[in-house]
Amino acid sequence: MEKGEIWLLDFFSKRGKEQSGIRPSLILADTKTDLIIASPLTSNMQASKLPFSMQIKKSDKNSLNKDSVALILQIQTVDKKRLIHKIGILEENYLKQIDETIKKMLGF
Repeated sequence: MEKGEIWLLDFFSKRGKEQSGIRPSLILADTKTDLIIASPLTSNMQASKLPFSMQIKKSDKNSLNKDSVALILQIQTVDKKRLIHKIGILEENYLKQIDETIKKMLGF
């Protein structure tokens, strides 16, 4: 598993505005354990108005069904058992923007 892969992932039950259910997610890190760090994606384009989010256009490479928003603010560590199947790979230009957004979000 590599950074930038997009997987269908089963996020467990959450509360409030937290993302839950089965949804596409961006792999940000494989910890080389039973855990990965991922950012959920949503097709609700209104979410792009949230801080620390980024629009991603569907493409043949990323294989998303719809234009989506990476919810970088909701980065989570989850067990690899929650991975359902690989969808595609995010384009490098988006990965660079996400890296910059994470740095800004964490104050680096």
